[in-house]
Amino acid sequence: MALSYRKKLSKAKGQNADPLEQSVAQALYDLEHSSSDLKHDLRHLNITGAKEIDVAGGKKAVAVYVPFRQLNNYHKIQARLVHELEKKFSGKQVVIIGQRRILQKPGRNNRVAHQKRPHSRTLTAVHEAILEDTVYPAEIVGKRLRFRTDGSKLAKVFLDKKDQQSMEDKLDTFSAVYKTLTGKEAVFSFQNVRV
Repeated sequence: MALSYRKKLSKAKGQNADPLEQSVAQALYDLEHSSSDLKHDLRHLNITGAKEIDVAGGKKAVAVYVPFRQLNNYHKIQARLVHELEKKFSGKQVVIIGQRRILQKPGRNNRVAHQKRPHSRTLTAVHEAILEDTVYPAEIVGKRLRFRTDGSKLAKVFLDKKDQQSMEDKLDTFSAVYKTLTGKEAVFSFQNVRV
């Protein structure tokens, strides 16, 4: 079936899928029908988009956007799913990001003036959530914000040392994905948790 990827891709009305989104959706469809351990978990899951991101050293990464309501279901199978997708897209690392919406600040000149904006829809909250989605399943144990003399900011994000062996090669990918999606610079490293 040539258009089987459409079952795994939910785009807004009138939007067309680009070739990368089609190939990621097709890979999910293929995994659902070929992998016995992922079949049940992937049955009701789909994606909303995908974006290719350049990483330092000439490498590439694929950010896969998933519906926010399905994000917890993706987290349950994320380690296996990312491993399988990285095999299909050889040489590219895969990051799963929840699709979130930022609402503008209520003001006099816009329509949302009489509606209170939820905290989860603010720019800061969405950027924090993107940061956590980017490094998942690693746990963030600390953050520092460094102000440079030229006025720019650099976020230093410390991940749990127990994830170092499995995540060491993805630190550049995390920085590139976060910079592309939010426009903010971040450097990732590992640190022991102090109790």
